Amino acid sequence: MKSSQTTALPIGVFDSGVGGLTVLKALRDGLPHEDFIYLGDTARLPYGTKSQASISRYACQATAHLQKQGIKLLVVACNTASAVALDALRQRMHPLSVIGVVEPGATAAVAAQPGGAHLVLATEATVRLGAYRQAISARDPQATVRELSCELLVAIAEEGWNSGEIATAIIRRYLAQIDGYRPDSVILGCTHFPVLRDAFAVVLGSGVAIIDSAQTTAIAASQMLAAASLCNNQNGTGKLSLMATDGPTRFARVGGRFLGEKLVAGDIELVDI
Repeated sequence: MKSSQTTALPIGVFDSGVGGLTVLKALRDGLPHEDFIYLGDTARLPYGTKSQASISRYACQATAHLQKQGIKLLVVACNTASAVALDALRQRMHPLSVIGVVEPGATAAVAAQPGGAHLVLATEATVRLGAYRQAISARDPQATVRELSCELLVAIAEEGWNSGEIATAIIRRYLAQIDGYRPDSVILGCTHFPVLRDAFAVVLGSGVAIIDSAQTTAIAASQMLAAASLCNNQNGTGKLSLMATDGPTRFARVGGRFLGEKLVAGDIELVDI
Protein backbone atom coordinates (compact mmCIF):
# COMPACT_ATOMS: atom_id res chain seq x y z
CA MET A 1 0.00 0.00 0.00
CA LYS A 2 1.18 3.49 -0.83
CA SER A 3 1.27 6.16 1.86
CA SER A 4 -1.58 8.65 2.04
CA GLN A 5 0.95 11.39 1.22
CA THR A 6 1.79 9.70 -2.08
CA THR A 7 -1.79 8.93 -3.10
CA ALA A 8 -2.78 12.53 -2.35
CA LEU A 9 -0.28 13.91 -4.87
CA PRO A 10 -1.76 15.43 -8.04
CA ILE A 11 -1.59 14.03 -11.57
CA GLY A 12 0.53 16.14 -13.91
CA VAL A 13 -0.79 16.77 -17.43
CA PHE A 14 1.41 18.30 -20.11
CA ASP A 15 0.68 19.66 -23.61
CA SER A 16 2.29 22.10 -25.98
CA GLY A 17 -0.83 24.27 -25.76
CA VAL A 18 -4.54 24.07 -24.97
CA GLY A 19 -5.52 20.95 -26.94
CA GLY A 20 -4.53 18.70 -24.06
CA LEU A 21 -7.37 20.18 -22.04
CA THR A 22 -9.66 17.67 -23.80
CA VAL A 23 -7.55 14.95 -22.19
CA LEU A 24 -7.68 16.77 -18.86
CA LYS A 25 -11.48 16.96 -19.12
CA ALA A 26 -11.70 13.21 -19.75
CA LEU A 27 -9.33 12.55 -16.85
CA ARG A 28 -11.37 14.69 -14.47
CA ASP A 29 -14.60 13.03 -15.60
CA GLY A 30 -13.14 9.58 -14.99
CA LEU A 31 -11.15 10.43 -11.87
CA PRO A 32 -13.23 13.08 -10.07
CA HIS A 33 -11.45 12.71 -6.72
CA GLU A 34 -7.98 13.33 -8.12
CA ASP A 35 -6.09 16.63 -8.05
CA PHE A 36 -4.54 17.80 -11.34
CA ILE A 37 -1.83 20.20 -12.47
CA TYR A 38 -1.89 21.14 -16.16
CA LEU A 39 0.95 22.86 -18.00
CA GLY A 40 0.59 24.19 -21.54
CA ASP A 41 3.87 25.27 -23.14
CA THR A 42 2.10 28.00 -25.11
CA ALA A 43 5.25 30.11 -25.54
CA ARG A 44 6.80 27.49 -27.83
CA LEU A 45 3.87 26.02 -29.70
CA PRO A 46 3.35 24.51 -32.17
CA TYR A 47 5.74 21.66 -31.44
CA GLY A 48 5.01 20.07 -34.81
CA THR A 49 7.12 22.57 -36.74
CA LYS A 50 10.19 21.98 -34.56
CA SER A 51 12.98 19.42 -34.94
CA GLN A 52 12.68 16.19 -32.98
CA ALA A 53 15.64 17.28 -30.82
CA SER A 54 13.87 20.53 -29.93
CA ILE A 55 10.56 18.77 -29.24
CA SER A 56 12.27 16.34 -26.88
CA ARG A 57 14.16 19.16 -25.12
CA TYR A 58 11.03 21.30 -24.70
CA ALA A 59 9.00 18.36 -23.41
CA CYS A 60 11.70 17.41 -20.91
CA GLN A 61 11.96 20.99 -19.64
CA ALA A 62 8.19 21.41 -19.26
CA THR A 63 7.62 18.09 -17.56
CA ALA A 64 10.56 18.67 -15.20
CA HIS A 65 8.67 21.74 -13.99
CA LEU A 66 5.64 19.56 -13.31
CA GLN A 67 7.77 16.99 -11.51
CA LYS A 68 9.07 19.71 -9.18
CA GLN A 69 5.48 20.42 -8.12
CA GLY A 70 5.25 16.87 -6.78
CA ILE A 71 3.11 14.55 -8.95
CA LYS A 72 2.34 10.83 -8.86
CA LEU A 73 1.70 10.30 -12.60
CA LEU A 74 2.59 12.24 -15.74
CA VAL A 75 0.16 12.30 -18.68
CA VAL A 76 1.67 13.58 -21.92
CA ALA A 77 -1.49 15.01 -23.53
CA CYS A 78 0.27 15.95 -26.77
CA ASN A 79 0.44 13.67 -29.79
CA THR A 80 3.68 15.17 -31.11
CA ALA A 81 5.47 14.95 -27.76
CA SER A 82 4.10 11.43 -27.24
CA ALA A 83 5.45 10.39 -30.63
CA VAL A 84 8.88 11.96 -30.19
CA ALA A 85 9.76 12.21 -26.52
CA LEU A 86 7.89 9.53 -24.57
CA ASP A 87 10.91 7.22 -24.16
CA ALA A 88 13.14 10.11 -23.08
CA LEU A 89 10.53 11.30 -20.59
CA ARG A 90 10.15 7.83 -19.11
CA GLN A 91 13.90 7.60 -18.61
CA ARG A 92 14.13 11.06 -17.02
CA MET A 93 11.05 10.62 -14.83
CA HIS A 94 11.77 7.09 -13.58
CA PRO A 95 10.38 5.73 -11.29
CA LEU A 96 7.43 8.07 -11.95
CA SER A 97 4.98 6.49 -14.41
CA VAL A 98 4.48 8.32 -17.71
CA ILE A 99 1.62 7.77 -20.16
CA GLY A 100 1.12 9.32 -23.60
CA VAL A 101 -1.91 9.59 -25.86
CA VAL A 102 -0.75 7.46 -28.81
CA GLU A 103 -0.50 4.02 -27.19
CA PRO A 104 -3.97 4.03 -25.55
CA GLY A 105 -5.57 5.18 -28.82
CA ALA A 106 -3.83 2.45 -30.80
CA THR A 107 -4.81 -0.20 -28.26
CA ALA A 108 -8.46 0.87 -28.33
CA ALA A 109 -8.56 0.85 -32.15
CA VAL A 110 -7.17 -2.68 -32.33
CA ALA A 111 -9.59 -3.88 -29.65
CA ALA A 112 -12.53 -2.34 -31.51
CA GLN A 113 -11.71 -4.13 -34.77
CA PRO A 114 -8.91 -6.75 -34.79
CA GLY A 115 -7.40 -7.05 -38.25
CA GLY A 116 -9.41 -4.04 -39.30
CA ALA A 117 -8.89 -0.95 -41.39
CA HIS A 118 -8.03 2.14 -39.36
CA LEU A 119 -7.91 5.81 -40.34
CA VAL A 120 -5.87 8.20 -38.23
CA LEU A 121 -6.88 11.87 -38.42
CA ALA A 122 -4.15 14.05 -36.99
CA THR A 123 -1.90 17.04 -37.57
CA GLU A 124 0.83 17.08 -40.19
CA ALA A 125 3.54 16.45 -37.61
CA THR A 126 1.83 13.40 -36.10
CA VAL A 127 1.19 11.95 -39.56
CA ARG A 128 4.78 12.58 -40.61
CA LEU A 129 6.10 10.78 -37.54
CA GLY A 130 3.84 7.76 -38.16
CA ALA A 131 3.43 7.07 -34.47
CA TYR A 132 -0.11 5.67 -34.67
CA ARG A 133 0.76 3.50 -37.66
CA GLN A 134 3.68 2.00 -35.79
CA ALA A 135 1.71 1.51 -32.57
CA ILE A 136 -1.23 -0.15 -34.34
CA SER A 137 1.01 -2.39 -36.47
CA ALA A 138 2.95 -3.48 -33.37
CA ARG A 139 -0.31 -4.57 -31.72
CA ASP A 140 -1.99 -6.04 -34.80
CA PRO A 141 0.21 -6.88 -37.83
CA GLN A 142 -2.94 -7.76 -39.82
CA ALA A 143 -4.38 -4.27 -39.49
CA THR A 144 -4.24 -1.69 -42.25
CA VAL A 145 -3.67 1.96 -41.40
CA ARG A 146 -4.14 5.18 -43.34
CA GLU A 147 -3.15 8.54 -41.88
CA LEU A 148 -4.59 11.88 -42.93
CA SER A 149 -3.40 15.35 -41.97
CA CYS A 150 -6.33 17.65 -41.08
CA GLU A 151 -4.73 20.93 -40.02
CA LEU A 152 -7.80 23.09 -40.60
CA LEU A 153 -9.75 21.14 -37.99
CA VAL A 154 -7.42 22.53 -35.32
CA ALA A 155 -8.42 26.07 -36.24
CA ILE A 156 -12.18 25.42 -36.28
CA ALA A 157 -11.94 23.62 -32.93
CA GLU A 158 -10.23 26.66 -31.41
CA GLU A 159 -12.86 28.96 -32.95
CA GLY A 160 -15.59 26.91 -31.29
CA TRP A 161 -17.15 25.80 -34.59
CA ASN A 162 -17.62 22.30 -33.23
CA SER A 163 -20.78 21.31 -35.10
CA GLY A 164 -22.98 22.43 -37.96
CA GLU A 165 -22.43 22.86 -41.67
CA ILE A 166 -18.93 24.34 -41.52
CA ALA A 167 -17.50 21.54 -39.41
CA THR A 168 -19.17 18.72 -41.33
CA ALA A 169 -18.28 20.23 -44.72
CA ILE A 170 -14.60 20.48 -43.81
CA ILE A 171 -14.54 16.93 -42.44
CA ARG A 172 -16.20 15.63 -45.63
CA ARG A 173 -13.66 17.50 -47.74
CA TYR A 174 -10.78 15.87 -45.87
CA LEU A 175 -12.32 12.39 -46.03
CA ALA A 176 -12.75 12.75 -49.78
CA GLN A 177 -8.96 12.36 -49.99
CA ILE A 178 -8.91 8.74 -48.82
CA ASP A 179 -9.88 7.40 -52.27
CA GLY A 180 -12.46 4.79 -51.35
CA TYR A 181 -10.63 3.49 -48.27
CA ARG A 182 -13.37 2.23 -45.94
CA PRO A 183 -12.18 2.35 -42.32
CA ASP A 184 -13.63 0.29 -39.51
CA SER A 185 -12.36 2.85 -37.02
CA VAL A 186 -11.39 6.50 -37.15
CA ILE A 187 -8.84 7.60 -34.55
CA LEU A 188 -9.00 11.22 -33.43
CA GLY A 189 -5.22 11.57 -33.29
CA CYS A 190 -5.12 15.22 -32.27
CA THR A 191 -6.19 16.45 -28.86
CA HIS A 192 -8.23 19.24 -30.49
CA PHE A 193 -10.47 16.79 -32.34
CA PRO A 194 -12.59 15.37 -29.49
CA VAL A 195 -14.56 18.64 -29.36
CA LEU A 196 -15.59 17.88 -32.96
CA ARG A 197 -16.81 14.38 -32.13
CA ASP A 198 -20.48 15.14 -32.90
CA ALA A 199 -19.54 16.46 -36.33
CA PHE A 200 -17.43 13.37 -37.00
CA ALA A 201 -20.35 11.15 -35.98
CA VAL A 202 -22.68 12.91 -38.43
CA VAL A 203 -20.25 12.46 -41.34
CA LEU A 204 -19.06 8.93 -40.53
CA GLY A 205 -22.41 7.39 -39.62
CA SER A 206 -23.05 4.50 -37.26
CA GLY A 207 -20.86 1.87 -38.94
CA VAL A 208 -17.50 3.37 -37.98
CA ALA A 209 -16.00 3.28 -34.49
CA ILE A 210 -14.70 6.69 -33.37
CA ILE A 211 -11.65 6.32 -31.14
CA ASP A 212 -11.25 9.35 -28.90
CA SER A 213 -7.63 9.64 -27.76
CA ALA A 214 -8.70 11.73 -24.75
CA GLN A 215 -11.09 9.09 -23.43
CA THR A 216 -8.74 6.17 -24.09
CA THR A 217 -5.90 7.95 -22.30
CA ALA A 218 -8.12 8.67 -19.31
CA ILE A 219 -9.08 4.99 -19.09
CA ALA A 220 -5.43 3.92 -19.30
CA ALA A 221 -4.45 6.42 -16.59
CA SER A 222 -7.21 5.15 -14.30
CA GLN A 223 -6.05 1.56 -14.78
CA MET A 224 -2.43 2.53 -14.13
CA LEU A 225 -3.30 4.32 -10.87
CA ALA A 226 -5.37 1.38 -9.66
CA ALA A 227 -2.65 -1.13 -10.49
CA ALA A 228 -0.11 0.92 -8.54
CA SER A 229 -2.49 1.55 -5.59
CA LEU A 230 -2.18 5.29 -6.19
CA CYS A 231 -5.85 6.28 -6.34
CA ASN A 232 -6.82 9.27 -4.23
CA ASN A 233 -9.63 8.26 -1.87
CA GLN A 234 -10.45 11.78 -0.71
CA ASN A 235 -14.06 12.86 -0.48
CA GLY A 236 -15.30 15.52 -2.84
CA THR A 237 -14.00 16.85 -6.13
CA GLY A 238 -10.27 17.21 -6.64
CA LYS A 239 -8.49 20.52 -7.13
CA LEU A 240 -7.20 21.86 -10.45
CA SER A 241 -4.19 24.09 -11.15
CA LEU A 242 -3.60 25.49 -14.64
CA MET A 243 -0.25 26.82 -15.84
CA ALA A 244 0.95 28.24 -19.16
CA THR A 245 4.23 29.66 -20.43
CA ASP A 246 2.56 32.51 -22.39
CA GLY A 247 -0.78 34.09 -23.27
CA PRO A 248 -3.04 33.39 -20.27
CA THR A 249 -5.88 35.43 -21.78
CA ARG A 250 -6.02 33.38 -24.97
CA PHE A 251 -5.44 30.19 -22.97
CA ALA A 252 -8.52 30.96 -20.91
CA ARG A 253 -10.67 31.92 -23.91
CA VAL A 254 -9.86 28.89 -26.06
CA GLY A 255 -9.14 26.47 -23.25
CA GLY A 256 -12.51 27.00 -21.64
CA ARG A 257 -14.16 25.45 -24.71
CA PHE A 258 -11.97 22.37 -24.47
CA LEU A 259 -12.28 21.99 -20.71
CA GLY A 260 -16.03 22.56 -20.81
CA GLU A 261 -16.10 25.36 -18.25
CA LYS A 262 -15.58 29.10 -18.21
CA LEU A 263 -12.02 30.24 -17.54
CA VAL A 264 -10.56 33.71 -17.02
CA ALA A 265 -6.92 34.79 -17.34
CA GLY A 266 -6.61 34.92 -13.56
CA ASP A 267 -7.20 31.16 -13.43
CA ILE A 268 -3.95 30.57 -15.33
CA GLU A 269 -0.57 30.81 -13.61
CA LEU A 270 2.12 32.15 -15.93
CA VAL A 271 5.37 30.19 -15.46
CA ASP A 272 8.90 30.38 -16.84
CA ILE A 273 10.46 27.01 -17.53
